[in-house]
Amino acid sequence: VSFGAAALVLAVIGMYSVLAYSVAQRTQEIGVRVALGATAGDILKLVIGQGMRLAMFGAVIGLGASFILAGLIEKLLYGVKPWDLTAFVATPLLLLAVTFAATYLPARRALKIDPLVALRSD
Repeated sequence: VSFGAAALVLAVIGMYSVLAYSVAQRTQEIGVRVALGATAGDILKLVIGQGMRLAMFGAVIGLGASFILAGLIEKLLYGVKPWDLTAFVATPLLLLAVTFAATYLPARRALKIDPLVALRSD
C-alpha cells in the first residue's frame, strides 16, 4: 500500500509540475485570450482540459497494457484474480480525480494573469 501511495504522490507532483510549467510558458497566450474577452471559465477549461486529456490518454494506454499483460502475470498474483474489475475501474478513476486536483492549482494561477503584464513581458 505504501508503494502505491508513493506512486500516487509522484504522479500528482509530476502532473502539477508539467501543467505549472505549461501555464508559465503560455502566459502571453493566456493574457491575449483574457484581453480578447475570455472568461474565467474559458481559462479553467483550457488548462484543466489540457491536463485531463493527458490523463485520459495515459489511462487508455495503461488500461490497454494491463488487459494485455494481465494474463501474462497471472502466475505472479497470489490470491488475486488477474481480471479484477474493481482494480480496472477504481484505479483509472482515482488517477483521473487526482489529476483534476493537480491541474486545478495551475488553472487557478492562470486566472490571475494580468493581460497588460503578460503582453508587456518578453
